[in-house]
Amino acid sequence: MKLYTTLEQQLKKEPNYVTDNGELKKWVVLNKAQNFDEVLIGLLLDNEDLKEKFFVNVKGTLVFNQNLFVQFLEQKNYLNDSYTQYKNKVGLTIDGKYLKQRNEVALVWPFKDCILEGGQSREEDKREEIFFNEILAQDEITQLLEPKVLTNAKRIDKDGEKPLDQFNRNENGTITDNLIIKGNNLLALHTLKEEFAGKIKLIYIDPPYNTGGSGDTFAYNNSFKRSSWLTFMRNRLEVAKRLMQDNGVLIAAIDDYEMHTLRFLLDEILGDENRLGTVVVVHNPRGRNDDKYFATMHEYLLVYAKNKELVKLKNFEFTAEDLKQFNKEDDISTYSETPFTRTGNNSNKHERPNLFYSIYYDPKTNSLSLQPSANSVEILPINAEGEEKTWRWGKETFEQKKDTELLVKKVKGEFKVFKKRRPDDIQGRKPRTVWSDSRYDASSNGIMLLRSVLGKNEFSYPKSLYAVMDIIKVLSDKNDRILDFFAGSGTTAHAVLELNREDGGNRQFIMCEQMNYVETVTSKRIQKIIEQNKTNNFVYAELKKYNQNFIEQIEEAKDTKALLQIWEQMKAKSFLNYNVDIKKQDEHLEDFKALSLAEQKQHLCELLDKNQLYVNLSSLNDTDFACTEEEEKVNKDFYQIKK
Repeated sequence: MKLYTTLEQQLKKEPNYVTDNGELKKWVVLNKAQNFDEVLIGLLLDNEDLKEKFFVNVKGTLVFNQNLFVQFLEQKNYLNDSYTQYKNKVGLTIDGKYLKQRNEVALVWPFKDCILEGGQSREEDKREEIFFNEILAQDEITQLLEPKVLTNAKRIDKDGEKPLDQFNRNENGTITDNLIIKGNNLLALHTLKEEFAGKIKLIYIDPPYNTGGSGDTFAYNNSFKRSSWLTFMRNRLEVAKRLMQDNGVLIAAIDDYEMHTLRFLLDEILGDENRLGTVVVVHNPRGRNDDKYFATMHEYLLVYAKNKELVKLKNFEFTAEDLKQFNKEDDISTYSETPFTRTGNNSNKHERPNLFYSIYYDPKTNSLSLQPSANSVEILPINAEGEEKTWRWGKETFEQKKDTELLVKKVKGEFKVFKKRRPDDIQGRKPRTVWSDSRYDASSNGIMLLRSVLGKNEFSYPKSLYAVMDIIKVLSDKNDRILDFFAGSGTTAHAVLELNREDGGNRQFIMCEQMNYVETVTSKRIQKIIEQNKTNNFVYAELKKYNQNFIEQIEEAKDTKALLQIWEQMKAKSFLNYNVDIKKQDEHLEDFKALSLAEQKQHLCELLDKNQLYVNLSSLNDTDFACTEEEEKVNKDFYQIKK
């Protein structure tokens, strides 16, 4: 301890090693040591005790014993909590070095959250467990994102469940069945990638809303540290992009807390140039009364394209209220009046010179022409500010439509040309950036609607069915493929079926969800809708678990005794990390018992090989994983493996 005090005092002589609170920045010192920093080595040489401890004299030259210094700093204080000290005792080292001593050890972003409830949803099911992130070395990751074996596959239609015979495919060989996949959604996306890469038209997601957790842990009630939440999202969005068609779109529902950070993330992954817009949805018109300051009424839809130039946005159908704007009528139809002078983008003369020309109006005959007459008045597309603008049509279209579609009115003493704006020409109302209609109320058209389908409350915060229907309607076509990898209560699948019923479409849904309510809520809801409509069906399947079974047992364990029993099973049946020393683990069981229950759970989870959470497709015929003949048949069909 005296030597450590001496070391700390010496290191604090360098201001860059000291925090604002006067604490030693041990992580900075470790980094400097690993890089043989001259300033650090100089400080150590200036003290005789430190020089004697951390340097070796080789033929008159002092050589810095880097390993000894790092080990000393870590053991003495840097890693001073009981769990980390214990973890080092049981052999979580590589080539004799602790993980944090290895330069190649990094926070491996795609895998940080996969070890436990990586497929979290927004369901507010309170649980006591804490879900830890894990730092993994790159060389430990070999098969985590490989496609997985599907199990428990069945077809569900209006008559109930039946064994899956085979998948239906189109003329291009792509699966056309509606799908619900249970399993970690990151791993499910990588599994779906094998069949659907570049084939998804629309992705709608309602991810867990980060409420700002204070620690670097995943708590199931939507409480994340921001860096963890962004990591969690980035992993999934990157593979989701690979699933999108070139003209595909992605819509993410989000609230105020992470709207801006998610937008930056989507700007990076899909490109800010492909941002189509941000829609404000008034989903709680009464306001959230338990908010501390303002009563929140809204959330956001962030809308992005894979390639903006290939996307065409559809209009909403006119409502009775919308049609009231067409308050004039002629022999053709109702209409409203709009200036024939163009405004907005590409409306200036220098941008579209061919659309700047003279129109001649004869007040006596009330006629328009491109040629002057004795009584005509010249009219040019010049706005109130005197700017030279353009007309909406070229000369040829003007000649064709001037008699039925144009009219002239006197405005402030000047003749102005107006165009008749007819309902059929517009083909609906352009989607706006604020959706405030009562149909978007998540209480009446989310919670209450779900209760009417299932007969009871089974899910806390389902989206309004109509909000999801409308976003699908304006951004996709009747025969497109729709993906939701945070399926939750199944609103997206319900919306797809409802739209197909309304317009005779053949849209396909693909849903991913890890939580157990996928069986009691998501699938049951869709089955009920199929029963009501007396048409359609879907295929339900699960990612086949292996080490994930042990993870779930660890989560559910209530005491140390139960965890020790699980450890015995793990030794016999699980796949452990290659660098785990089982003998040392058993030698230090008393140390293990001294840890808190949360630390014990964390430790056992870290012993498991994360490459084997679920059974990889490459292990389909491996007897260690005991895949059945039925599983072999289903997977060969799904992945189109030749028999």
